[in-house]
Amino acid sequence: MRADLTPVDVALDRILRHALPLTERESRPLASCLGRTLAGDLHAPINVPYEDNSAMDGYAINTRDLLESPLAISQRIAAGQAAQPLALGSCARIFTGAPIPEGADAVVMQEQCETEGERVRFPLQVEPGNNIRRAGSDLRAGERVLAAGHTLQPQDLGLLASLGLTHAEVVRPLSVAIISTGDELTPAGEPLAPGKIYNSNGPLLTGLLAKLGIAARHTQLPDDAAAIRAGLQAAAQSADLVITSGGVSVGEADHVKQCIAELGELSVWKLALKPGKPLAFGRIGETPFFGLPGNPVAVFVTFLLFVRPFIKRQQGQVNVQPLCIKGRTNFTRPASNVRQEYLRVRLQTDNGITAYPDQNSGVLSSTSWANALAIVPPHTQINEGDTLDTLLFSELLS
Repeated sequence: MRADLTPVDVALDRILRHALPLTERESRPLASCLGRTLAGDLHAPINVPYEDNSAMDGYAINTRDLLESPLAISQRIAAGQAAQPLALGSCARIFTGAPIPEGADAVVMQEQCETEGERVRFPLQVEPGNNIRRAGSDLRAGERVLAAGHTLQPQDLGLLASLGLTHAEVVRPLSVAIISTGDELTPAGEPLAPGKIYNSNGPLLTGLLAKLGIAARHTQLPDDAAAIRAGLQAAAQSADLVITSGGVSVGEADHVKQCIAELGELSVWKLALKPGKPLAFGRIGETPFFGLPGNPVAVFVTFLLFVRPFIKRQQGQVNVQPLCIKGRTNFTRPASNVRQEYLRVRLQTDNGITAYPDQNSGVLSSTSWANALAIVPPHTQINEGDTLDTLLFSELLS
């Protein structure tokens, strides 16, 4: 390993040490809480189910009355209706989800019963408690339902609604400023002059942040030290996090790194990573800063590997790393160099992975074709059938 290159795991550990969770919280309607982070532990205000109810369509009985079978039907109870106490020596026609009447201790599913007009004949062996969902069997009042730092998913919104909740206390979303740098950049929709390219990094980063529930502000700056310095200062004063793309390498027009050194400090620069070697991390004043490379695939990879977990940690989440699975290669590849490589691959249903043929960091189409990143350790040759740690986009983009 070259002494001037920081290993990926070392860089990530160093970066996450600077991720201080936000403390500001806000109460939001459940409909606007998807993807947000719970600001505190959430406890059940009621039992779920709220009261004993039937798990089957059938008949509610008191098992002590079985010797008197058949039993007369004394009431009909549907879900949403109140139940009357069960009359002695009778049964109640009951449907799934309906409350258990006082005095009943079991529900017999209708398939096990024989009806004789308004009377029902039951099997002689029925255990008390059969087919009854007890109050609090899912959640008991006062029980912790979800822990602080939990990212709310659709199923969680349903769970909170089942508790009668209309709002949740969540961490406010980060304010993020994106700055694209480069004289060559042209916004999409404008004519493309000679020597120019369309700015893909701005929309790419905006979309990646939107997947994390963050609406970012994006600006574009030329390769001018004064303009970049002013833009970085303004962004740091109005945002919780500043992300730039381009300008962090060692070229004459790469001004971002020098501006950061003047306005704050760099904690990480030059990684043993491919693509994404010139990634920079530091601060502008007290505002955290990521300087991502200019090539779009490197932007994509470094955001997923470093910016995503940093943001999740700042939002108060505890588990910020994606699940990693094993994939079997369907390709060969010469030995990697000192840098850890992240290949754009497609994972097939048989767990085999196929690499995109062109792994150049400027080939953004490879990220639309792929559904995962396969990790190749330094100095590793890949033979067909080898196993690689693989990160699914479904994990990385959530």
